[in-house]
Amino acid sequence: MASKTSAERDARGLGPLLGAPASYETVLARFRWPDLAAFNIAAFCCDRHAAAEPGRPAILALAADFSVSVLTFGALRAEADRLAHALERAGIRRGDRVAILLPQGRHVPVAHMAIYKLGAVALPLAALFGAEAIGYRLQDSGARLLITDSGGLAKLRAFPGAVPALERVISIDGADGDALGYDRFLEGMPERFETRACTGDAPALMIYTSGTTGQPKGALHGHRVLAGHLPGVEMHHDFLPQPDDRIWTPADWAWAGGLLNVLLPGLFFGVPVVAWPFQKFDPEAAFAMMARVSVRNAFIPPTGLRLMRNVEDPARRYGMPLRSLASGGEALGTPTFEWGREALGLPINEFYGQTECNLVLSSSAAMGVARPGMIGRPVPGHRVAVIRPDGSECALGERGQIAIRRPDPVMFLGYWNRPEATAEKFIGDWMTTGDQGMCDPEGYIGFVGRDDDVITSSGYRIGPVEIEDCLIKHEAVALAAVVGKPDPLRTEIVTAFVTLKPGFAPGEALAESIRRHVRERLSAHEYPREVHFIDEMPLTTTGKIIRRTLRDRFSESGA
Repeated sequence: MASKTSAERDARGLGPLLGAPASYETVLARFRWPDLAAFNIAAFCCDRHAAAEPGRPAILALAADFSVSVLTFGALRAEADRLAHALERAGIRRGDRVAILLPQGRHVPVAHMAIYKLGAVALPLAALFGAEAIGYRLQDSGARLLITDSGGLAKLRAFPGAVPALERVISIDGADGDALGYDRFLEGMPERFETRACTGDAPALMIYTSGTTGQPKGALHGHRVLAGHLPGVEMHHDFLPQPDDRIWTPADWAWAGGLLNVLLPGLFFGVPVVAWPFQKFDPEAAFAMMARVSVRNAFIPPTGLRLMRNVEDPARRYGMPLRSLASGGEALGTPTFEWGREALGLPINEFYGQTECNLVLSSSAAMGVARPGMIGRPVPGHRVAVIRPDGSECALGERGQIAIRRPDPVMFLGYWNRPEATAEKFIGDWMTTGDQGMCDPEGYIGFVGRDDDVITSSGYRIGPVEIEDCLIKHEAVALAAVVGKPDPLRTEIVTAFVTLKPGFAPGEALAESIRRHVRERLSAHEYPREVHFIDEMPLTTTGKIIRRTLRDRFSESGA
């Protein structure tokens, strides 16, 4: 029998992969991956909904006053088709890289759908990136076209280097110098474009990921990466989609967590996605926004949740429309997990993955998978283990490296123009993560720390996560990060950096109180021998603590 075309598969539809709500064991036993031989993201996230329900909301774009502008699936398809024609007229062909440098808003999904329709490769760039970060990614990827706004243009012009492959820049804010206005670029284009058929392995998007050494590497993904994410999204949102679901994340849609955990799955399932661009996370505003627009499903990174813990009595003041709350990107920790149950009245479903192979571990209270201090269990369809350096699996309770077995639909195709780095990512068929973890008898996997974050002190290997969990239980501590400081006697000493809650002032008495708090609750070898008070924690654009920046302070100061 001939294989079905993309259009034929789309006509049949592809629904939730986990099936009806059930226990983890039941879902695991019945799970099967769909046939991804023919799969185009745009066909499933745009075309099928536009054909069936053109008036269905796709994006709810919020203004500063929380007023809502709706982008329907019909409008999404019409504009994406026009943009696809315009890109093709500009010479963009299958496999060409097209960069998107925009904050959350309607233009982002339109650009993604148009690029996928052509068979080109989307290169999402975070709106908070600086000129050097943007310039490097454009150079390395060989992007031929950039869609941005006035803020992105200013950063591009501030980049001192050349971007020789970049032929055209389009600005949604109108013509500006060499940049062509978006509306003019689309002028005269027809509203129907036939989405190109492609395989699940065909390149679709590339997201740059930073390692511990060297420049960022472009993780290239095929169209199948979206299907690979679906069971994990369904799991940590307790069987998404459900009636009236509405999803939001503060994470930039250029990051894997924002794009592949929220925007594209939301579009796939026909769940309205809330777009709310802002520069700095405001916990009070986040609670107010979710209440105002009835957000039912949220993905908020752990650092954002820790900031939200400082909001007094949020459920009473704002109401609690949330049905599911997910978190990932770094360790959630027991205190924040318990706060979710107590203050919000719902569990926080933690998940885990990397840009190269995302969303492979998850929790789900609805499936009976929820344990404080543990990430969760393998998402159905993914083989995850904790391994030793030789690739053998660790015994229960033994620390090792978290790894994912190939083949896997969510796994990257490879690093862009870096075959050696791609090969180094694997031990046999295990894709290594650089994250230390351990597995318990029930199959839960706990996160210990990054390989480069693990502290060696007096012969002990100490993960920072447990100490940071303990630190934020102190009444004065808002955020905490723990790193190792070089020490001639102990190799390294545990050093804590903390930001304080309002009403507390730094001082030696408070530092000693914090040290004693950890020493009494953990152990003598884990308490921070030094406590540094800082006004602001260094965070990535995705809300992760940049421990490397804190470690660099030691070399800069000579201390």
